[in-house]
Amino acid sequence: MNQRRIYKTVENIASQKFETETDMLVSVLNQIVENSDINVTGGRIWQLDPSNSDYSLLYQTGQLDRIDDDFRVNIKDYPLFDLIAKQRSVLGNETNKTLREKGIFKYSASGVGSKIKVNGKLYYEYLLALNSENLDDDLLLTLNIIATALTSQIKQKRYSQRATSLKAEMDKAREMQKSILPDHEYYFQNYTIFGVSDPAEIVGGDFFDYIDIGPDKDRMGIAVGDAASKGISAAAEAMYISGALRMACNFEINMAPLMKRMNELVNRIFKDEKFASLFYGEFSADLSGLFLYTNAGHNAPMFLKQGSDKIITLPSTGPVLGPTPNAKFNIENINFAKGDILLIYTDGITDAPNDKFENYGEKRLASLLTKYRNLPPKEIVYTILEDVIKFSKNGQYSDDKTLVLIKKDN
Repeated sequence: MNQRRIYKTVENIASQKFETETDMLVSVLNQIVENSDINVTGGRIWQLDPSNSDYSLLYQTGQLDRIDDDFRVNIKDYPLFDLIAKQRSVLGNETNKTLREKGIFKYSASGVGSKIKVNGKLYYEYLLALNSENLDDDLLLTLNIIATALTSQIKQKRYSQRATSLKAEMDKAREMQKSILPDHEYYFQNYTIFGVSDPAEIVGGDFFDYIDIGPDKDRMGIAVGDAASKGISAAAEAMYISGALRMACNFEINMAPLMKRMNELVNRIFKDEKFASLFYGEFSADLSGLFLYTNAGHNAPMFLKQGSDKIITLPSTGPVLGPTPNAKFNIENINFAKGDILLIYTDGITDAPNDKFENYGEKRLASLLTKYRNLPPKEIVYTILEDVIKFSKNGQYSDDKTLVLIKKDN
C-alpha cells in the first residue's frame, strides 16, 4: 500500500464527524487493524497527562493480553519518548515488566497531535503504538504516515472551529494563491502545455508551475505538487514550495540535489505533520525530445506515444518531501516525438468518489486520455476535468484537482 494511499485512507476515516478526538482516534485504529493491506494485528492509544508527567492508556485493541485500563507509563522511564518528540516514529525494545508479561517485547510508536511542554521538554499529546508480525522500516514508514494524517486531521478540526473568523484572511489567501499560478496555456519550443487547478475549498494544497530556467531561458521546468491535507495550511505550504522551487532551479543544475534541497527545506520549515508530493521535469532547447524528471511520491503521470494506445506510467523515483530528511531522489527520462502526450495530475482526479464510494480511478483516466488524444491540450484537460466533476458530483468527499498536459506539436 503506497504512502499517499495510506494517508488518504486514514484521512477519509478521520474526516468523518466524531463527537470527540478520542472517538476519531479509536475509529481510525480499529479500521487500520481490520485493513489487511496495512498488516497490523493490534494497537494502543496513549494520552499525555502533563500534570503527572506520564502517559495513560486511552484505548487498546488486538490479539495481545489486555493491559489494565488505568495503566500508566512515566516519561522519565522511557528515554525514547524524547526521540519520538524529535523524529515522530520509533521502533524499540520493551523494558516495562508489566508490558513484557502481556507479551509486548518490541514496539513501534508514533506521536500524534500537538506537542506539549512537560518539565521543560516537548512531548506529543497522543502516542499511537502498533503491533505487527514485522516490526521493520516498512512498518515505521506506515506508522509515520498514519500519525501524520491523524495529526493533520486533529489540527484541521480544531482550526475549523475558528473558520468563521478566518473568512476574510482566506479570501486574501485565495487571491494570493491565484496570483502565483501561471497562465493556463504555455508554449516552449515545439511543446504546448496546458494546466488547471480546481481547489476543493477556498484555497488548496495543489499547485503547478512552468519555470523558465537559465539566462537564455533555454530550459523549461514543469512542476506539479500536492501538499498534504486541504485548506489554508496546505495552501501556505504549496505557495512556499512553489516559490522555493523557482529560486532553486536557477542555481541548481542537477535535479537530484535540487530535490534533496527541497526535501530538506520542507522537513525543516514545516511542522512534522506536513509533507508534499512533487513531480518535476525539464525540457531543454535541443530537438531530441529529451525530458528529464524526478517524482517525489506523486501520482505516476501518464505518457501516451503517438500511434499507440499503451499508457507508460512514470512512477516515484523517491519518497514524498518532508518526513525523511536524508532521502535520496533518482532521475529518469522519456523522449517526446511528434504527437506524444504527457498528463500530470494529482490524486484529487483519480481518487474522486461517486455516490457509491467508487473512485474515478487510473483506468478511466487513461481511457479518456486515449480517446481524446487528438484534441488540443486545453480541450483534453477540460474534457477530463468535466468528466471527473460529473462522476463525483454526488460523492461524499472532495479533494483539490490539478491537471497539466504536455503535447509535442512538431
